[in-house]
Amino acid sequence: MLLVNHIRDNFEAVLAGLNKRNFPNAESLLNQVIQLDDQRKSSQTQRDQIQAESNAISKQIGMLMKEGKRDEAEKAKARTAEIKVQIKELDDENSRAEEDLKALLYTIPNIPHTSVPSGKSAEDNEVVLEHGKIPNLYDGKQPHWELIKKYDIIDFDLGVKITGAGFPVYKGKGARLQRALINFFLDEALKADFMEVQPPILVNEDSGYGTGQLPDKEGQMYHATADNLYLIPTAEVPITNLYRDVIVSEDQLPIKNVGYTPCFRREAGSWGAHVRGLNRLHQFDKVEIVQITHPDKSYEALEDMRSYVQGLLQKLELPYRVLRLCGGDMGFTSALTYDMEVYSAAQERWLEVSSVSNFETYQTNRLKLRFKGEDKKTQLAHSLNGSALALPRIVAAILENNQTEEGIKMPKVLHSYLGFEMI
Repeated sequence: MLLVNHIRDNFEAVLAGLNKRNFPNAESLLNQVIQLDDQRKSSQTQRDQIQAESNAISKQIGMLMKEGKRDEAEKAKARTAEIKVQIKELDDENSRAEEDLKALLYTIPNIPHTSVPSGKSAEDNEVVLEHGKIPNLYDGKQPHWELIKKYDIIDFDLGVKITGAGFPVYKGKGARLQRALINFFLDEALKADFMEVQPPILVNEDSGYGTGQLPDKEGQMYHATADNLYLIPTAEVPITNLYRDVIVSEDQLPIKNVGYTPCFRREAGSWGAHVRGLNRLHQFDKVEIVQITHPDKSYEALEDMRSYVQGLLQKLELPYRVLRLCGGDMGFTSALTYDMEVYSAAQERWLEVSSVSNFETYQTNRLKLRFKGEDKKTQLAHSLNGSALALPRIVAAILENNQTEEGIKMPKVLHSYLGFEMI
């Protein structure tokens, strides 16, 4: 959530940032924010003034009673009763203005970092680098949705029977590959000084608003309405919310957490060949890394996280590229996002497997996540997160890129986790 004072002090820069996102009615919404804030401040000023009057009258009443001026004291009491009514009305007005202001700020996305390129869609994203050699497969190469049937390792039909489309069943070596990747990703994160946490996979409404999934992604989340709880779309939500309404000391920064969870996304409207098989699921496994940092160190942390994810892809021997997302393709809460994509040699296209983002103060303002320095003053921290990694498309790329006529070779780094070298 944007800071109102930042909007006031940097109106043109904020407007330019929203225009870079192609955000509609930006200037009108920013003006509404300032108007509502003016209204809130005005009602608060009036309240403070009449409260001061009430305090002064209360002191006079006792003196008037001592002096025997009962009639004047009664008039003063009547005035304090009137003031109480006025204060109640101003409190209600102030609360309405604050709620209207918060609701409006929830609809405005984060401001892109200056390095974010302009653009309207994924076609305008900037390729930062490419790494690795694209494999040259044999003539009978198959996409992963055919390979999983051939080797009987993932069953989509069983998932449909049990739940519905987009909920696969992993079997035999397919299940072991899932477990191997999760353990490998967690072990690598621990080596990089992330602390492992195992959070709940259902969150309350406050948590959804805290990290920005609500109200922006409400239609994409599974909602358990009886208890008003949401199935998490990513471990970012519960892990970052560990620090909601928390003040940490500056020497605790950076805070680095990693967690594995299943993730749930409705993905309404998703269809077509580009989402076939493992390319897009309603339930999938993911290891997430989260950092809480000092504002001066957050972009350094973002580059470190990007390098860390690249290291995972290199160890898995997958060709990949890094994209800096343009303004029109960025997530609602992000100030700067890098996407990591692996090349699928059978599908002959790039598949996104990780996003690493810096949210600056956008999430921490919602969360009231602050830190206190040596000067004892509190300020908002910065929050970052990244997929390290999401499993479905990693599995798809491993299966497709390593297929041979004899079977599918597993990356060497996974051999000790799997207990086998080939499917």
